Amino acid sequence: MNSNNSLNPLYFQFTLFVDFGPLRYLFFSLCLLLYMTIVSANIVIILTVCLEKSLHQPMYIFICCLSFNSLYGSAGFFPRFLTDILSDTHLISRPLCFIQIYVIYTYPLHYHSKMTFKMVTHLVIFAVLYPAFANGCCLFLTVRLPLCGNKLHRLFCSNWPVVLLSCVDTTLNNIVGQFVTITNVFIPLFFVLYTYLRILLVCRRSSSEFRGKALQTCLPHIVTFMTYSFSLFCELSLTRFEADKMNPIITVILSLEYLMIPPINNPLVYGLSLPQIKGVIFRFLKKEYSFVYFSQINVKAYIRKYTMCCFFTQIELSINIVPLIS
Repeated sequence: MNSNNSLNPLYFQFTLFVDFGPLRYLFFSLCLLLYMTIVSANIVIILTVCLEKSLHQPMYIFICCLSFNSLYGSAGFFPRFLTDILSDTHLISRPLCFIQIYVIYTYPLHYHSKMTFKMVTHLVIFAVLYPAFANGCCLFLTVRLPLCGNKLHRLFCSNWPVVLLSCVDTTLNNIVGQFVTITNVFIPLFFVLYTYLRILLVCRRSSSEFRGKALQTCLPHIVTFMTYSFSLFCELSLTRFEADKMNPIITVILSLEYLMIPPINNPLVYGLSLPQIKGVIFRFLKKEYSFVYFSQINVKAYIRKYTMCCFFTQIELSINIVPLIS
């Protein structure tokens, strides 16, 4: 492999895909349904928060950003994944592979306390820019590496499997990758858990009604954040093992969990658990149902009125025409 193309392959090949024959159309339909559900559910949350003025508060703004982020991350994975399910060849160009790595792993985080709108703006900007900068640094270090192969034992492009194809020392990539993992996953996780532990300790000294409201508010945040952190940790841990020596089914499950569970989990948890969001959604659906119902009634009334007019017109014509004929 002395050629330039060997050191810098023009494409990568996903080796985890297998030929399922006609079953691939079933898998395609199920994954497409899941993707449509993710998009629809997150759009509902975004529109609910944006259109309802009572939800223009820090916590709901962060939830809205989280749903937008789910759409962004899913768009970087599902279209390509759906194409690969139906395709006989599973190749991705070098530029598109690095773009997919950047999009998939740039997941902003969230959470709030009592704060001003200015503070909310600063935190949202930080939550977007820091992962973008951190993952951009990792990607920059990966792009510059000469590669001695192009086979990725994955379903999608991931940073560390590409690094493992390198022909040179990757110690710097390893150090930066571990630093980004710690700052992106473990530090936020410990901070959030510590914060909610303090909240629970305060709730112990409060009334049962206060504890119920606090638990109702905090539990969705804890569930979604733990799900995200665990899924990301599984994905990043998977990249550190020799995936080609693992059971392919385990590799597929751990890979897809990170990209499929959080995007659908977030809108379901927040939409069904938080009464403020759930109430607005149900109220909107009730208005839409009432509008459609009364619209149908008006249409039916118009049809009856038009039918009666036509009927009496025919009778009048018959009365006027019959004498002329006779």
